[in-house]
Amino acid sequence: MTCCAKDPKSLKTAPVVAAGLIGGWQIARATGIRPIGGVVLAAAGVLAGRSWLARKGPATTAALSAGYLAAFGLSHPLAKRIGAWPSVLVVTSAITAAAHYLGDRN
Repeated sequence: MTCCAKDPKSLKTAPVVAAGLIGGWQIARATGIRPIGGVVLAAAGVLAGRSWLARKGPATTAALSAGYLAAFGLSHPLAKRIGAWPSVLVVTSAITAAAHYLGDRN
């Protein structure tokens, strides 16, 4: 039995990455409990990373994982300049595009 219903090679990770960043932020904001948002962020990252590793190997997995974490980290200072929603959307767009082009395409 596996942890997830989908085969890691068939899972499209761009929507998972978007859900992790936007969903994690919204859950943390709605509950006021930041670690809960972090759990969502981490779960999406692990799920996407599992697929990247199965499909593209360790180098691409490392690069996309670093990009995912960088997007999360950069959203905070960017939010002080342009606002929370625009910041989350900008960083999510960037890493989602990277996940699509580097991780999901054949």
